[in-house]
Amino acid sequence: MASEDKVYRELQEHLDKQAVGFPATESGVEIRILKELFNPEQAGLALYLSYEPRSAADVHERAGDSGITLEKVKAILNELANNGSIGETIRDGVVYYYTMPLLIGVVEWHASKATPQFWADFGEYTGSAYGKAYAGTKISQMRTIPVMKSIDPEHSVTTYDHIREIINNTDGPISLSPCVCREGAKGRGEPCQKTSRTESCMAFGDWARRFITKGNAKEITRGEALEITRQNEEDGLVLQPSNYQKLDFICACCGCCCGVLKMQKVLPKPAENWTHNYYAVVDTELCTGCGTCVERCQIDAVSIDDINDWSVIDLDRCIGCGNCVVTCPSDALKMVKIKDESIPPEDSTGLYKILAEHS
Repeated sequence: MASEDKVYRELQEHLDKQAVGFPATESGVEIRILKELFNPEQAGLALYLSYEPRSAADVHERAGDSGITLEKVKAILNELANNGSIGETIRDGVVYYYTMPLLIGVVEWHASKATPQFWADFGEYTGSAYGKAYAGTKISQMRTIPVMKSIDPEHSVTTYDHIREIINNTDGPISLSPCVCREGAKGRGEPCQKTSRTESCMAFGDWARRFITKGNAKEITRGEALEITRQNEEDGLVLQPSNYQKLDFICACCGCCCGVLKMQKVLPKPAENWTHNYYAVVDTELCTGCGTCVERCQIDAVSIDDINDWSVIDLDRCIGCGNCVVTCPSDALKMVKIKDESIPPEDSTGLYKILAEHS
């Protein structure tokens, strides 16, 4: 048992140097999570992985002193990828494997196989050490793109902020899967307050292909993806894609269920920890103080001024989703583009590199 604990501690320390990090705790909850994701042999091999994708042959070479065969390395890596413990991608017909953050990554891929204990441990971990690590990165793993109806025609909307261009230009396939957070909340007897739909999260390209192959999602057409996006916007869900230009996923999140938004909401200035290119402003001459925007906001960025009876946007909290703008009955709200536009890294490896350097 002591030997097993040693390899898990080594893996925890190794993962803590990767994207986002995997910090130790006094309770040892992080070791319990690792024990669900890796058996001791798998944990030992995972020490030779990185956020930078590596082929099985590369991993085998790095693990040469252990005497493990290439065939065994391939088998273990495939088991880990199928379990959602690590990521995989295909380049020129070769499969490459890499470490993923617990969130976003492992949780989404392991969700269908996760035990109730895993979810309990995950909740404890994100509520303490891991939540602090996630919120403390230089840039966020996800970003907010605005509801398109909230953007005035004079705005020059870049492709990676334009949800419909993203969907129309993706290489495909596109998959649709249930929201892990919303399903989890429903299972706890806390159904979502914003929508009754659970199938709202879409994946693209390699991610979609993997989800579909493993039975975690169903394939949908571009037309269906656009219609689901319309429904997500109508329900007031925050559109959050992966924070890099080669799109892997778009989540549609609510403030009552989404683990990421819930972590952001407890921060005093969530806008500082979140990538977005827009923010909302109020025309106080038009505002009637009806409070529709307060109810619509998923991150508690809007309030009503008690003296003047008009809406106030807390720019330390506003993450630029635009949901308040499209439902304002007096057209008193509009979106403004941030002066220094944030340009996402090219792909997940580029993002993970930045995260690892500042974890």
